[in-house]
Amino acid sequence: MATKIKKTIIYIFLVALSITCLLPFLLMIVNATRSGVEIARSFTLIPGTHLRENWEALFDYVNLFRGFANSLIVAIPCTLLTAYFSAITAYAMAVYKFKGNGWLFKIIVVFMMIPSQLSLIGFYNLCQKLHMIDSYLPLILPSIAAPGIVFFLRQYVQSTLSKALLEAARIDGASEIHIFHRIVLPIMAPGIATMSIGTFIGNWNNYLVPLILLNTPDKMTLPVMISTLNAATDLQKNQGAIYLGVAISVVPILIVFCFCSKYIISSIAAGGVKE
Repeated sequence: MATKIKKTIIYIFLVALSITCLLPFLLMIVNATRSGVEIARSFTLIPGTHLRENWEALFDYVNLFRGFANSLIVAIPCTLLTAYFSAITAYAMAVYKFKGNGWLFKIIVVFMMIPSQLSLIGFYNLCQKLHMIDSYLPLILPSIAAPGIVFFLRQYVQSTLSKALLEAARIDGASEIHIFHRIVLPIMAPGIATMSIGTFIGNWNNYLVPLILLNTPDKMTLPVMISTLNAATDLQKNQGAIYLGVAISVVPILIVFCFCSKYIISSIAAGGVKE
């Protein structure tokens, strides 16, 4: 009886926590259908009738579909590059024993602790000297080096990868790069998928770096475009449009999360190593 009571309390707590987490999203969707005056006047979870006006106001200031395309141009390559190069780096550091491996890992941990904003001025000067201002390249290429992802995947490889499996593949004559692509990469898939969610979300929502490096309005990513609504003359009128733009920008993130979540669950069994 006591066990059932404890389970009931835990379930109630989890349901309440889930509702609390979903409340901001619900409020965002509701405010996307209300006018700026209504948003400033009262708090409610009842949808309004100004969705069309907000949609028109949003497109008066922002080319939403162009912003979607620009964000995808940045987020997708960043996610793929981060996943692949972080995985192959983590595999090399976890499996191969070479001189300086320990020091290299310590350097990666140190770089994880340094806020990226501290190097922003130097990064801008470097991009300026390389004539890469107003280009997507400085937004994409740095994703090759992701210390935090390498750290996580290295720990993941050490806990899931069987050295006997690698030795068996080498005895069969498989090359090291073949072993990585055909054996190691599928085993690392759950960890890579988990990291890819955060990587995609981080690059999709990235605001500061694109704001500084991109000058052409048609090249700006979606978060930068939506932020221009805050600089408009009638800010109160645009409040509903801002909520609508943010709500629409969340859709790709939810799609990626749902896809990767299913992939993680299916890969735990498919990528497991049986002794």
